[in-house]
Amino acid sequence: MTAQTILFEIADQVATITLNRPERLNSFTEQMHRELRTALDAVEKPGAARALIITGAGRGFSAGQDLAEAIDTGEPRDFDVGTTLERNYNVMLGRLRALPMPVIAAVNGVAAGAAANVALACDIVIAARSASFLQAFARIGLIPDAGGTYSLPHRVGMARAMGLALLAEPLPAETAAEWGLIWKCVDDDKLMEEARGLAKRLAAGPTKAYTLIKRALYAAADNDFDRQLAVEVELQRQAGQSEDFREGVKAFLEKRQPKFTGR
Repeated sequence: MTAQTILFEIADQVATITLNRPERLNSFTEQMHRELRTALDAVEKPGAARALIITGAGRGFSAGQDLAEAIDTGEPRDFDVGTTLERNYNVMLGRLRALPMPVIAAVNGVAAGAAANVALACDIVIAARSASFLQAFARIGLIPDAGGTYSLPHRVGMARAMGLALLAEPLPAETAAEWGLIWKCVDDDKLMEEARGLAKRLAAGPTKAYTLIKRALYAAADNDFDRQLAVEVELQRQAGQSEDFREGVKAFLEKRQPKFTGR
């Protein structure tokens, strides 16, 4: 695909989307959202990829929504933030969660505003030691969006979520890892090596089971215990009928490494 605001490639069944507006700290625009939708279309094609990495070009992951675009044709009040959430961010976040593969955010530098919450919507978040997460919304009179009001209290509890949202202070990557907001913090020069290694490992794994794991864990936030047990029965039944399960058991009994196909 040809794009101006993102870079996109698929290699070794790992797709990589790089937000590519470094002169604007990779802030999101209407064009970027359109190109992201096209990239996700390519990722979703059967057999195209079995893992996805999202990262940013240059010195940061993303500064969030491009506010210059929001007031380009008038006053800020003329820009309907709710509409851009419905049309762009919410659609993208739903697609990332539903992708039949693991999605890894490799956060280099700052992830601010909506971009912080796009990263947190990925299945696994790895951040460079110099990275930070900033719920910047209160600084301009907004509330956290792009799933932030959901992911923050679920991941770090209400006290920390409220502090992050109200105070709008940057959270260093190391602290984010200590709090359980992200999976891991790594040295800056190891970030993409770590992300690509993890993505290749996952791409070679039982990706059908990974898809079912995503569905099960995301469902748990809204279920009581009994309902979640029923979800496990339903999804485990599907996993148990997969070719990967049969191969996994066979490889275990034969004392060899399994060769998963994602089916």
